[in-house]
Amino acid sequence: MGTSGVRTHPGAAGRAVAADRPTAIRNVVLVGHSGSGKTTLVEALALTAGAVNRAGRVEEGSTLSDHDGIEHRQGRSVQLSLVPVEWGGIKINVLDTPGRADFVGELRAGLRAADAALFVVSAADGVDGATRMVWDECAAVRMPRALVVTHLESGRAGFEEMTAVCRDAFGGDDPDAVLPLYLPLRDGPPDASGGFAGPGNGSSPVTGLIGLLTQQVYDYSSGTRVAADPGPGQLPLIEEARNRLIEGIIAESEDETLMDRYLAGEDIDPGILTEDLERAVARGTFHPVLAAAPAAAGARQGLGTVELLELITGGFPTPPEREPLAVTTPEGEPRPPLTCDPEGPLAAEVVKTSSDPYVGRVSLVRVFSGTLRPDETVHVSGHGLADRGHEDHDVDERVGALSAPFGAQQRPLERAVAGDLACVAKLGRAETGDTLSAKDHPLLLEPWVMPDPLLPVAVRAHSKADEDKLSLGLSRLVAEDPTMRLEQNPETHQVVLWCLGEAHRDVALERLRSRYGVRVDAEEHRVPLRETFGGKAAGRGRHVKQSGGHGQFAICEIEVEPLPAGSGIEFSDRVVGGAVPRQFIPSVEKGVRAQAGRGVAAGYPLTDVRVTLLDGRAHSVDSSDAAFQTAGALALREAARGCRVDLLEPVAEVRIMVSDDCVGPVMSDLSGRRGRVVGTEQAGPGRTLVRAEVPELEIGRYAVDLRSLSHGTGRFSRSYVRHEPMPPQLAEKIRAGDGGSG
Repeated sequence: MGTSGVRTHPGAAGRAVAADRPTAIRNVVLVGHSGSGKTTLVEALALTAGAVNRAGRVEEGSTLSDHDGIEHRQGRSVQLSLVPVEWGGIKINVLDTPGRADFVGELRAGLRAADAALFVVSAADGVDGATRMVWDECAAVRMPRALVVTHLESGRAGFEEMTAVCRDAFGGDDPDAVLPLYLPLRDGPPDASGGFAGPGNGSSPVTGLIGLLTQQVYDYSSGTRVAADPGPGQLPLIEEARNRLIEGIIAESEDETLMDRYLAGEDIDPGILTEDLERAVARGTFHPVLAAAPAAAGARQGLGTVELLELITGGFPTPPEREPLAVTTPEGEPRPPLTCDPEGPLAAEVVKTSSDPYVGRVSLVRVFSGTLRPDETVHVSGHGLADRGHEDHDVDERVGALSAPFGAQQRPLERAVAGDLACVAKLGRAETGDTLSAKDHPLLLEPWVMPDPLLPVAVRAHSKADEDKLSLGLSRLVAEDPTMRLEQNPETHQVVLWCLGEAHRDVALERLRSRYGVRVDAEEHRVPLRETFGGKAAGRGRHVKQSGGHGQFAICEIEVEPLPAGSGIEFSDRVVGGAVPRQFIPSVEKGVRAQAGRGVAAGYPLTDVRVTLLDGRAHSVDSSDAAFQTAGALALREAARGCRVDLLEPVAEVRIMVSDDCVGPVMSDLSGRRGRVVGTEQAGPGRTLVRAEVPELEIGRYAVDLRSLSHGTGRFSRSYVRHEPMPPQLAEKIRAGDGGSG
């Protein structure tokens, strides 16, 4: 890493970057909050690697971020994107992820497809809580991680300050596992005396780096990296940082004699230190910090991009070093874990699904075993997300063309070997999370955890023309995004999209319009309320009509009494003497149940009551099934007029995971939502689980509000518990037409 001057590499622009063996591949995902500079860094790496021209363009009028017009209008990334580049004969699949919490599903897909993570931290904004949570997720699976500091020109914080912030945020019990490999130098190239402004926190431009291991200066002021020996006054600037780095690397070394030799004063060979550093990075036990900045106008290389590419190719693990994923048959029978072998059985996973206006559905696939080729038939196994509108399926499909994405382009590939990523065209049934395998030996990879969508938005077609296309458009939208759930609520008769947040919702509705030509109107999400009787009541239903010929005659008398919660509707009869003929008693019950479904006070379904048929009258000619159904409904409505009818609202159990310092504000907020806290417990260092029961009317926007309360670090789940009586004043408000939305 940084042991030589500028290396020359054949430009990759205009052709697909292909790999013929897993060891020649690196898969790295960029993680960081929105605005940290991830997409700019991707373009800088592509420029340095020769994948794009000096203007950062892949073709006239096209840039690497041209894959979604919505992103141009929003000014932020909203989806996972792949940019393959080549450096030193190694193919690097760079996965750029959105930084906003609403698109965490895209981030999870990127983590699934990658073998290492590069955390991008802005010197202007620092480290947010959500980034720390992703770091902890990566640490739990020992994914190798490195950090790169951007926006050093902002002047708000210098590199040394940001390195200290990263050590505090990510070092945990071992802060010496998070250390810089280079220090930035400011104020241009060295003069005759070798004088630099040094690695301080000034606001002057950063134009070079000094390698702590190599003790070489890498000057980018000419637009291309130039290596030089340090000036007389420069080595003392790095002595303390260099010693700390060497000690951190030696602490991770497998050579137990290295520390003793170093403490005895031996000058350890930089080549040995570099090898130990790369092994520690690949194991996920050491996390180097680097600095980067985009290239100036007309420059060929951005500051720090060569060092990053060298770290990725030399320090990040190859796909065969990744722990094999658990695999079963579609029926659930376990199979031995698959190694990353191009000659092994085919096992690939769809990590993202999108639509192209010209080629239709395009699936981004990570190949874990075997080799994927165009025009072969594969087996597609479903993913177990039927509750979100994604049905399980096991079907055979023919693979279309393989390609490598690059901005708006798709460059053809002949094959994708184990460890590689590729785009597959025309997989009409495959959805995100599905497994592709050999049709004769179908397999199913263990799925990754997807966040629950907890923000509802009810939609209706804008016009009759949109109504005809709505169902197909929604099904395609949900097929692309497993973090979205589609619900057709049978009680409220609303079509509801469950999303991760407001930005996620806005992008979904925009995609419906721009991709699928479906305009929809959002409406308030209605919570399914119910009604019940507050006490015993009696009712008489009289349906008597005579208009020539056969008339209609039915009279019935009923008694209604409340039942415990969850009892539903019970019907019985105590008719004596044949006052209501036996054949018409089911008709009365049918009428009662139909009216209960329509409600008796505010139009919500009636529940938790027992209805008893006591008496009635019939006519030998004019009585009929329809007449007694009508009489039963009338009797129930009359009973409701003589008794208090309570509105019941659904109550959810909410489990909220927050940092300890947010527990007080969260519990206070729950109290304001009519919630009842039923318990708290520690859920790991600095984290608390709060359990509460909250009316669903009060948590329709909780996905948004909790994010604000917890600075983006809170998570919650919800599950229905029961319906219970609503406070009378709120019930009156809803009866008046001012409530019922969540």
